[in-house]
Amino acid sequence: ARPMARKIVTLYNLMEQQLSKQEHYDFGLRAVKSVLNRAGAISRETQDANEEVVLNRALRDMNIPKFVAEDTKLFNGLMLDLFPGLDAPVVNQKSLEDAIKEELVLESLQPSPALIYKILQLYESKRTRHGNMVVGETLSGKTTAWKILQHTLTSLSSRNEPGFKKVETFIINPKTVDNNELYGSYDLNTREWSDGIIASILRKCCSSESDSEKWIVLDGPVDTLWIESMNTVLDDNKILTLINGDRIALTPTISLLFEVQNLCQASPATVSRAGMVYFD
Repeated sequence: ARPMARKIVTLYNLMEQQLSKQEHYDFGLRAVKSVLNRAGAISRETQDANEEVVLNRALRDMNIPKFVAEDTKLFNGLMLDLFPGLDAPVVNQKSLEDAIKEELVLESLQPSPALIYKILQLYESKRTRHGNMVVGETLSGKTTAWKILQHTLTSLSSRNEPGFKKVETFIINPKTVDNNELYGSYDLNTREWSDGIIASILRKCCSSESDSEKWIVLDGPVDTLWIESMNTVLDDNKILTLINGDRIALTPTISLLFEVQNLCQASPATVSRAGMVYFD
């Protein structure tokens, strides 16, 4: 385990020094923890793989999705230096990949390898973190990717494929309302509390007896005016604390997905708490 730990530390130091500076990059402890969580999942899925092979795959799965094209090449070079002559294990996802292709054809979309690859990256990121961000310019395929993934998982669930659940989505544009409408506020006349949009959706999802996945999709610019209140939701606490003192804890079926053009107004604290999938 000690040599593996050294390789992780070395890789993250080199990435911070050599890769380009992007607003959605984070190479801190939370990023390392996501790699360890992913490594544990791969180890359970491929029981015959050794530790070094598993770590190699986990590092690729948790880092490549967020990189811009030129940084992917640099990252692959660093991985070859740290893991010379090592092939990363390929986790068999043929049933999911075939289902994604079917769904794309049903939606009259071209099943291009690049789009399918991004959808699979989003799927893996969502399995590791309950909060994820899809980042990229308009028309880069962000909405298409998560909607196709949602339809695919729901379709596989309806066929009783093991490991897949129906997905319900709740879409919010956080910049169309103010913070009081988003989280909740007191009525100064009646002294009564009214839940905001996010709070009411979370309560509804938490009280649901369905075992389906609930994706809360926040489609719009991320800035510190509204996102900071979500930091405790995105980290390991998984709790939204409202100004009236109520605390809403996320259930295992709830996850958050942010669809953003860039993260120029987001703090490093927010960036470090979410998984990133970059669309170029």
